[in-house]
Amino acid sequence: MQTKQNEFLFHPKNVMLFILLFGLAFLFLALTMAYVYIRVTNDVPPVKVPILFVFNTAILLASSWTMVRSKRCYLADDTLGYQQNLRISIWLSVLFTLMQGVAWWWLFQQNIHLGSSTTTGFLYVISFVHLAHVLAGLPFLVQFYNAAKKHMVDPVTVLVYFSDPEKRLSLRLLTLYWHFLDGLWIYLVLFFAVNQVI
Repeated sequence: MQTKQNEFLFHPKNVMLFILLFGLAFLFLALTMAYVYIRVTNDVPPVKVPILFVFNTAILLASSWTMVRSKRCYLADDTLGYQQNLRISIWLSVLFTLMQGVAWWWLFQQNIHLGSSTTTGFLYVISFVHLAHVLAGLPFLVQFYNAAKKHMVDPVTVLVYFSDPEKRLSLRLLTLYWHFLDGLWIYLVLFFAVNQVI
């Protein structure tokens, strides 16, 4: 068990993912700290967070849950459950993207534009960069789903698919990436909400 855990920790794909997540964490930490610095030094009022950002948090939490269920179904050799949960994760990610667009449209309707103030600019940039990384993960979700539909057609191909250690590793890493984006979004929404009241 310990050997398998060590193999996962030091697998090149795992190392690359952790480097990516580490870099993303510092990027968003730097952006939020810059937001606070500019607010304090220039006495700029905080930007109003769209209520849709909170709704979008629920969408991301739901997609994170379906990713967990996908992984459980994979480990349980549940073909139908695995494919269904992957498909739901894809549609929830698309819904999140659309609702982010609606949230930005609401901001425009309130005359809160990218150049309205420095803090407003940060809200747009931070939420866009986060969305870009959700979109970056979406093709991998689609790839997993298409591969499952293509290769899981009879008991033999299902057995081969579920026995592939590379697929198991890749699904584990994709799930981890999705959880990270979920946690990151919760941090960002809470960050802007707290800044709105102080």
